[in-house]
Amino acid sequence: MSQHDVRRFEVEAGSEGQRLDVFLVEALGAAGVDCSRAGVQRWIKEGFVTRRNEERGSEERGVLEANPAKKTRVGEVFVVDLPEIKASELVAEDIPLEVVYEDGDLLVLNKPAGMTVHPAPGNFTGTLVQALLHHCGATLSGMNGEARPGIVHRIDKDTSGLLVVAKHDAAHRGLGKQFMRHDIHRVYLALVRGVPAPAVGRIEGAIGRHPVHRMRRAVVAKGGKDAVTHYKVLERFGEGAALVECKLETGRTHQIRVHMAHIGHPLLGDPMYGRPGALKGLGALELPKRQLLHAAELGFEHPMTGEWLEFTAEIPADIGGVLAVLRGQGQK
Repeated sequence: MSQHDVRRFEVEAGSEGQRLDVFLVEALGAAGVDCSRAGVQRWIKEGFVTRRNEERGSEERGVLEANPAKKTRVGEVFVVDLPEIKASELVAEDIPLEVVYEDGDLLVLNKPAGMTVHPAPGNFTGTLVQALLHHCGATLSGMNGEARPGIVHRIDKDTSGLLVVAKHDAAHRGLGKQFMRHDIHRVYLALVRGVPAPAVGRIEGAIGRHPVHRMRRAVVAKGGKDAVTHYKVLERFGEGAALVECKLETGRTHQIRVHMAHIGHPLLGDPMYGRPGALKGLGALELPKRQLLHAAELGFEHPMTGEWLEFTAEIPADIGGVLAVLRGQGQK
């Protein structure tokens, strides 16, 4: 494994006392590396994690950490050396896929919540890529690297909904240009805390690393990437919650989650940007263990034929169940 991706994470006050494996799963996830706890435990035991003594300077290599259960302390710095995933490490898996559309050039899929899009260190199996390899064989584009065959864009592991996959490089290039030009039609449905006002609005704010909580992203004044989200309140449940339509003009990591939290209306169930506690006027609500966000609409120009294609995916059962409870309370 000749190429490595090295990540550095510092323990902050909110993470003190966590098990090291839990801390690193959260930190890597926030950095865009989807990984399982079991996988991170293997990495720790195999010597891919070191604890640095920052006071001794950047040349200090650090001490190997071999105990996944070690409790973290504020100020500790852990460095994770992530080797590049090789194509030979990818094994096709017979995982059911909900295929919304397929032709010789591309597929449109409805991804369930809980499925990681592509393999990452500590999470080599059970991903969408493994399912695609079984479904498509070798007929997937390679433009996003050996570890991400066919992957043009991604949605978070715990976000459900639509995404498009390219079967060859020409289709990938055509779709990629549309993403770069922001020509892709993408609509998400989100259940949020409170009711945004005004009911229709535009959120514009560059997204970068949070200045204090470095495992998160935030709207920042400097150093971020431009990001624009258009939202519309579709349904309100008193003052406690609302169903919101979000249209992406750009597609930054965690964009909707960050932007909605930025205006004071974080997504329900969001473990990173949400807020615990009862909803105003609604009391406690049992929520799925994921952010309540669903990629409901996807539209684009077919990269080979030029035909405009547009698809929809119904709200999944877990979000639908929460909606049913809210509607049953008569709060509209």
